[in-house]
Amino acid sequence: LKMSISTVAGLVIGVGLFLTSIAMATDNYLMFLSPSSIILVMGGTLATAFISYQGRYVVQALMETVKILGHAKVNRHILVEEIRKLIGWAAVAKKGGIVALDEHLNKEGTEEYIMRYGTQLILSGYKADEVRELMSNTIQTTFDRAMIEVNVLRNMASTAPAFGMIGTLVGLIIMLQTMGDDSSSLGQGMAMALLTTLYGVLLARLIFQPASDKILHREEIVQSRNYMMMEGLVMIAEEQSPQYIQDRMNSFLEPELIRDFYREQKKGASSSEGKGA
Repeated sequence: LKMSISTVAGLVIGVGLFLTSIAMATDNYLMFLSPSSIILVMGGTLATAFISYQGRYVVQALMETVKILGHAKVNRHILVEEIRKLIGWAAVAKKGGIVALDEHLNKEGTEEYIMRYGTQLILSGYKADEVRELMSNTIQTTFDRAMIEVNVLRNMASTAPAFGMIGTLVGLIIMLQTMGDDSSSLGQGMAMALLTTLYGVLLARLIFQPASDKILHREEIVQSRNYMMMEGLVMIAEEQSPQYIQDRMNSFLEPELIRDFYREQKKGASSSEGKGA
């Protein structure tokens, strides 16, 4: 699994600064460990999530939280490569028709669902407007399903501090009930009670909320890429020229990606000439 450098760096820096601040303030690090507080906050947060959503969505959301440490499904290199592939398909379809495209795709193959679905619609003989309609529905429903996981994590981000406060109240009640006439343990008891609030805020602001934002950001990128690929496939169904498709695809891209695209094209042309020689 290739790691996402920015995500891992952000997590390490956040946790590192927190631990460093503790180390600078006290030598008694164990005072910040309270298994009962962790159980209360995590247990309450997970319980609320399972009550609010179907269990499989909660499990998927937790799995996606771990996956954000890895590379995104769509990045700059992949996008440029897919546009090159689309233009190649257009050239094959323009030259030999749908039958030639079918043979080419059978040899090449594609594992990505949206691309596979769109090419299958073209090969099935759907018109361009029908391809756009069916693919738009698929892209939107795929995005909507991903948003359930985002909502689960946002729910957990809002719930964790609440259970932290509940744990603090429970700790204060226990402290006051057992204190009696001895007020010497008041400070220590208060510190233990406040740990649950600390855990709740840390989980919300360092784990759940950033994870939900990261997943949303990645899914928005995937959705934009899917709509871009849809337009390319629709143009293939319209039997547009490869040059027109290339220019249309470039209109969606930022200048740096366009430069990358032409650079990759030149590399591909150079390697082809070298093989021909």
